[in-house]
Amino acid sequence: MREIDLNCDMGESFGPWGMGADEALLDSVTSANVACGYHAGDPSTIERTVQLALDRGVAVGAHPAYPDLQGFGRRSMRLSPRELESILLYQVAAVHGITRALGGTLRHVKLHGALYNDAATDVELARAAIRAVQRLDERLILYALAGSPMAHQAKQDGVRVVEEAFADRRYNANGTLQDRAIPGALLTDPETAAAQARDVAVHCRLTSADGAMVAVRAGTMCVHGDNPSAVSIARDIRVALRDAGVAVRSPTTDEA
Repeated sequence: MREIDLNCDMGESFGPWGMGADEALLDSVTSANVACGYHAGDPSTIERTVQLALDRGVAVGAHPAYPDLQGFGRRSMRLSPRELESILLYQVAAVHGITRALGGTLRHVKLHGALYNDAATDVELARAAIRAVQRLDERLILYALAGSPMAHQAKQDGVRVVEEAFADRRYNANGTLQDRAIPGALLTDPETAAAQARDVAVHCRLTSADGAMVAVRAGTMCVHGDNPSAVSIARDIRVALRDAGVAVRSPTTDEA
C-alpha cells in the first residue's frame, strides 16, 4: 500500500497573538513542524504545541527560520553559512530539549519560509543546514523540497531525507513553489488542495500554475497552519487519500 506523511507548520502563536488551529489540525496530521521562536512561537507556545502533539501520537519536528519575527520568516536575509549554522543549532536545540523534557523524541527538521526556499537551491546554505542537523542529532530526518538540490546534497552527506510536496501551494513548471506575492499561490479551497495531494500521493505528479505536469515524488505532504482553510484542507486530504487507498503515517528514522 502506498504511504505518505501529512505534516503541518504550527506553534506559530506568539505571546497574546494567536495563529492557527493547532489542536484541530493535530487530529488530522501525522507530523508537526513546531516554530522555534525566530519567525513565530515562544517558549510557552513551543512547550504547549509539543505536548499536544505527543498526546496525539503525532511526530514532533523543529521548524527553524531566519531571525525575522516582523516578516514571519518570509524575507530572505544575507547570512554567512557559519552564521546560519549557529542560528539553526540554537533553534532546533530548543525544540529538541523541550521535547525531551516532555518525554518525547524530536523526529525531524524542516526549514521555514524564505530559508526553506533559499536553501532548496543554494547549496552552501543547504550544507549549513545539513551540518547543523548532523551536529545536533544524527538520527534527525530532514524534510526538503522534493527534487531539490538540497534533498540531493543531504542524501550525499548521509542525512536521512524525506522529500516534501505541498498540498496548499501552487508550483512553477520547474518544480519550485510559486511566489506567495502572486495571487492564488496559496490554495485555500479544500477540494483543490485535496486533489493536488491525491495526485502527488497516487500519481507522483501535480499540475503547475501554467498547466504543465510536474513530476513530484514525495514522502511527506505539507499543509500550512496559517492557511485560513487549514483544518478543512487537512480533513479533506485524509478522506481523499483514504479513498485512493493511501495510508497516512509519519516516517520513522529507520525508514527514511
